[in-house]
Amino acid sequence: MAKIDIKSLSLKELKALQTRVEKAIANHDKKQKAEALAAIKAKAKQMGYSLSDLTGQAAGKAVKKARKTVKKAKITHRDPENAANTWGGRGPRPAWLKDAMAAGKSPDDFKL
Repeated sequence: MAKIDIKSLSLKELKALQTRVEKAIANHDKKQKAEALAAIKAKAKQMGYSLSDLTGQAAGKAVKKARKTVKKAKITHRDPENAANTWGGRGPRPAWLKDAMAAGKSPDDFKL
């Protein structure tokens, strides 16, 4: 391996070298993973299985994680002056409700 005197390099040259090193590391890692996968597939085949038989996945498909469904809050407050202004009681109070409270109204005045 060639030695590089990094002390004599400018900042621009150091950054270019850093980019090249990062790419080389990524390529090396990709190659190692491909070799490991090939070895695992060969061993599975030797034993009479496919990789998908052993992992429970369709070939080449990643396992999808189930997403949590967040239920939308039921509307509990409505602005009588503008029916589009609603609030479900979760999260921060909307500006229209804060303004009404600053004007002396109670949140209970807007409950459905």
